Amino acid sequence: MEAVSIFARDTCPVGNDYNGSMGARISSVFVILATSSFGAFFPILSSRYSFIRMPGWTFFLAKYFGSGVIVATAFIHLLQPANQALSSECLGEGWQAYPYAFAISLFTLFSLFFFELVAYRLIDKKLESEGQSHSHFGDESVYVKKDIESESEHEHEEKGNNDGTKELEKLYPDHFSHAHDHQDPEAIGTPIQDSDKEQYYGQLLNVFVLEFGIIFHSVFVGLTLAVAGEEFKSLYIVLVFHQMFEGLGLGTRIATTYWPKDKRWTPWLLAAGYGLTTPISIAIGLGVRETYPPDSAISTITNGVFDSISSGILIYTGIVELMAHEFLFSNEFKGENGFKKMLLAFFVMCWGTGLMALLGKWA
Repeated sequence: MEAVSIFARDTCPVGNDYNGSMGARISSVFVILATSSFGAFFPILSSRYSFIRMPGWTFFLAKYFGSGVIVATAFIHLLQPANQALSSECLGEGWQAYPYAFAISLFTLFSLFFFELVAYRLIDKKLESEGQSHSHFGDESVYVKKDIESESEHEHEEKGNNDGTKELEKLYPDHFSHAHDHQDPEAIGTPIQDSDKEQYYGQLLNVFVLEFGIIFHSVFVGLTLAVAGEEFKSLYIVLVFHQMFEGLGLGTRIATTYWPKDKRWTPWLLAAGYGLTTPISIAIGLGVRETYPPDSAISTITNGVFDSISSGILIYTGIVELMAHEFLFSNEFKGENGFKKMLLAFFVMCWGTGLMALLGKWA
C-alpha cells in the first residue's frame, strides 16, 4: 500500500521538451554511430592489421586513458544522475527517505563480486578436472611472508653464497604474481605465449560485464538526446565525445583480451553492440518523440535504477579490474624505468578521468 501511495502522489511531468530541429537530431544518429564505432573498433583494428597499427606508446596511452574514462563514467555520469532521479521531489516523499541509488549501486557491486567469486571457483574446478592445479585465488605464499628470518638462515645454509636475487625472490614471495590471472597475456599484435584457460575465462568474464554496464547507460543516453529541448545542441556535442571516449575504454579492453580462433568474431560483435546501441536508441526516441515522457515517474525510476546498476558494475570493474590489477598486481611496471612508466600511466588515467568528469557538467 505504501508503494501505491508513493506513486499516487507523484507530480512528474508526462510530456517532453522536444522542440523540432529534426534534421540535426537525425544527423546525431549517424555522427554518434561513427564516433562510438571508431572508439570501440579502432583499438581492435590496430591490434589486427599492421597497416594501421599504431606505435606501442599510443596504445599505452589509450589503455590507461580509457581506464580513467570508465571510472569517471561510473561516478559522474551514472551514480550522480541516478541519485538525482531516484530522489526527485516529483516521485513523492517515500523516494527521498532513503538513498536508493547508492543502495542499488552497492548491492550491484557486492553481487558482482560474489558472482565473480563463484565463477572463478567453478573455473578452478573445471581446470582441476582437466589436470591443471593452477588456482585463480592463489595460495597463502602469494600474500603472506612466513618467518623470513628462519627462511633466510635456511637458504643461506643450504645455498651458501648463491645468487642473491634468487634468494630474495624466495624470501619475499612475489605479491604481484597474482597479476598473471588478470593481465593482458600478450603485447598488442604479437602471438600469445603460454596462455592458460583460467586467464582467458577471467578476462572474458570481465569484458562481458564491462560491456553490459556500459550498454545499459548508452540506451538512456540515446533516448534522452532524441527528445531533449533547449539543451539539445550542447548535449549533442558532449555526447559525441562522451561516446567516443567510452568506446575507446571498452575497445581497448576488448583488444587486449586473448580471443581463440573459434571466438574470433566475438570482439567485433562486442564492439558493434556498443557502436549501435546509442544510435538505435536515438532512432527509437525520435520515433516516439511526441509520446515518450523522459521525466515521468516510470521513466525516471527506470532510468535511475538502471543507472544505479550500471554504476555498481563500472565502479567494481574500474577500481578492481582496471586500477588495482593493472597497477598493483602487474609486472608491466617492473624494471629500471618501471616507476616512471607507472607514474606516466597514472597521469594518463587521471587525464581520462578528468576530461570525462568535466563532460559531466553538460551531460
